[in-house]
Amino acid sequence: MDEELLAESPQSNGRDDKLQETVHVTGMYKNWFLDYASYVILERAVPAIQDGLKPVQRRILHAMKEMDDGRYNKVANIIGSTMQYHPHGDASIGDAITALGQKELLIDQQGNWGDIRTGDSAAAPRYIEARLSKFALEVLYNPQTTEWQLSYDGRKKEPVTLPVKFPLLLAQGVEGIAVGLSTKVLPHNFCELLLGSIDILKGKKVKIYPDFATGGYADFSDYNEGLRGGRIKVRAKIEELDKKTLIIRDIPFGTTTPNLIDSIVKANDKGKIKIKKVVDNTAKDVEILVSLAPGQSPDITIDALYAFTDCEVSIAPNSCVILEDKPVFLSVNEMLKISTDQTVDLLRRELEIKRGELQEKILFSSLEKIFIENRIYRDIEECETWEAVIDTIDKGLEPFKAQFYRVITTDDIVRLTEIKIKRISRFDAFKADELLKKLAEDLEQVEYNLIHLTEFAIDYFRNLLDKYGKGRERKTEIRAFDTIAATVVAANNAKLYVNREDGFIGYGLKKDEYISECSDLDDIIVFRRDGKMVVTKIADKTFVGKNIEYAAVFNKNDERMVYNMVYLDGKTGRAMVKRFNVQGITRDKEYDLTKGEKGSHMLYFTANPNGEAETIQVYLSSRSKARIKVFDFDFLQ
Repeated sequence: MDEELLAESPQSNGRDDKLQETVHVTGMYKNWFLDYASYVILERAVPAIQDGLKPVQRRILHAMKEMDDGRYNKVANIIGSTMQYHPHGDASIGDAITALGQKELLIDQQGNWGDIRTGDSAAAPRYIEARLSKFALEVLYNPQTTEWQLSYDGRKKEPVTLPVKFPLLLAQGVEGIAVGLSTKVLPHNFCELLLGSIDILKGKKVKIYPDFATGGYADFSDYNEGLRGGRIKVRAKIEELDKKTLIIRDIPFGTTTPNLIDSIVKANDKGKIKIKKVVDNTAKDVEILVSLAPGQSPDITIDALYAFTDCEVSIAPNSCVILEDKPVFLSVNEMLKISTDQTVDLLRRELEIKRGELQEKILFSSLEKIFIENRIYRDIEECETWEAVIDTIDKGLEPFKAQFYRVITTDDIVRLTEIKIKRISRFDAFKADELLKKLAEDLEQVEYNLIHLTEFAIDYFRNLLDKYGKGRERKTEIRAFDTIAATVVAANNAKLYVNREDGFIGYGLKKDEYISECSDLDDIIVFRRDGKMVVTKIADKTFVGKNIEYAAVFNKNDERMVYNMVYLDGKTGRAMVKRFNVQGITRDKEYDLTKGEKGSHMLYFTANPNGEAETIQVYLSSRSKARIKVFDFDFLQ
């Protein structure tokens, strides 16, 4: 039976009323949870598609604009101002400001803001300063095209979204975890996004790929346009300084130099790689020196670093954004298209607003010129009432009203009465005509831009590229990675032993027969005297069957390794010859190399790593009817 919560209304006066007001707790929990989940998704974790910002980021940028006077402000002061709009703690706001500043796009920083490469944190907010960048001031703000709402306590106004005229979400990237939902949009290259928007406006198809501030190499073969299910691989840049030393120049996105070094040390401790030491010389640029152990190949060690350490990481994107108050999964190319269309729309609205402002300026400048040149101001000297003044000016303007784009209102006439005598006395008709001419030219240009809006938007993006694109070239090099087989590049960190009679093999049988060095990632191939073969994963001690004839490390797809074998068929008593190699097999499956007859067993067996085919001497029994009882047999026959 469901648990119930009983609530009594003021009018209830008995048991029956209480039963009518029964509320199911399960239903309340469901509603509460949905409200909480919606709040976290919409108000904290997932960015809006319109400006690519989470609410805390948007409030920070709005507070910084309110404070902006061109000078740096203490981050502690910015946090305090942001708390007027953001109903959460100062620590979360401070972390968000630091993260925005480290992207080096919207905020100019002063002081120690930390380092994403080394993982060093920023100094305390009271010690560092910030102001909006020129780029942010140009692309983020326009109060005339901003939709406003009341802040959480109703005392202030804040933007619903900022009118961003740039694909900010894709440039900065974002990561967030909500209730049952997460998002991970990777950062893309500033210049490539602008060029992509230009191509979209030209009707071309666009493909964009992430670019990371930490540089390195990246394979985007499975990027899937940033949607769920995609995956990219990012590698550090590793170069051979000399035969004994490797140098790491860049690190993968999402890692830090201390974490990378720790992963290298752990791989060495586990025997996956063999190195002498690791030295971190990172200062302005990343520089990690890896000294190799004697006898280690630099090329193989580089592959081993990619296989066993954080020198290669795999990243799963998950492009989720808020669109029309709902979380939606969109590809990065779709996001760029939406951003480009939004920028065009915002530019159109700005042009329309500018057109209206110019029309108003032309109208009032024309009214002012008519009012002064036709001495209408003198006609009001005899007027005794305010209404008479308005009527007199209105009649004086009557012959000229047809030339204006709208009806002349009382407010327009009132503005004429506010012109000071000093301005009337110094009125210059030539300057007035020049001003009207300039305003008309500006209006004509705005009208032209509205008609040719696409070309205007393309020029806008090109202007951003010219002004702010320098120094923002791609840092991550796009490559296609070859698959590295871990067993091939793993250092030999164990020794293989065998107990032939009892049928055990492994690296823990140190009192038994030594076979060879091996890695704990290797597979082992075993041939027994009963003509059976099996490949198994190496372990401390594994039973593979008694009477082992041959055992070794198994190299899959090794075409050069050839096995020569002679076995006695248990049914016919005849000796049979086989020459073969072993490539693809099923691990732990037992293969019979004979015809499977009872009593069959191995007479002769060799393993030849270079495909050798030896000649053996055959002795026939005296019962054989063959005339030649002793002869040589070549396995190549």
